[in-house]
Amino acid sequence: MTLSDPFSHLSELELVRLAAHNERAFEVLVKRHAPAVYRLAASTVGSGAADDIVQEVFMALHRSLKTFRGEAQLSTWLHRVTLNACAKLLSARQNLALEAAPELAAPHNPAQAGENADLRERLAAALQTLPREQREAVTLREISGLDYAEIAELTGAELGTVKSRINRGRAALREWLQRAGVKP
Repeated sequence: MTLSDPFSHLSELELVRLAAHNERAFEVLVKRHAPAVYRLAASTVGSGAADDIVQEVFMALHRSLKTFRGEAQLSTWLHRVTLNACAKLLSARQNLALEAAPELAAPHNPAQAGENADLRERLAAALQTLPREQREAVTLREISGLDYAEIAELTGAELGTVKSRINRGRAALREWLQRAGVKP
């Protein structure tokens, strides 16, 4: 987006309304939100499948532009669609292959690279042991950086329920990782 881009100053809702009929407006929406959708998908299903999830999410957005009412933020809607697409993929897979585990940025220290890969595999396996609601809440908090109120709005759960799911999920992850020999 350049400074002379006529869409750069528009609000999300204005862009959504224009994007239903304007390809450039839709491109701006994709550029604004694709990185966050990718991060959430990659943390949930792994980087290998994240690109497919991103494509599926934005195809769903394009189909829904004319009916989007703006009652929730677009980012909230995109998070929900992303989580649903990830859950669908995971249920089809049943077991997350270790090669598809979320990848961390390549470290500069080769010795640490092996440790990070091992930790990443263990964390991905641990996340898959959590019930779906806990896994979603923990992922939205720890990976996407959403606050508790945003998670409550996104999932449709009460704020206290979200806090409980995150606490129980964190405790279960800590216990699983300790049993797997990972030291804090």
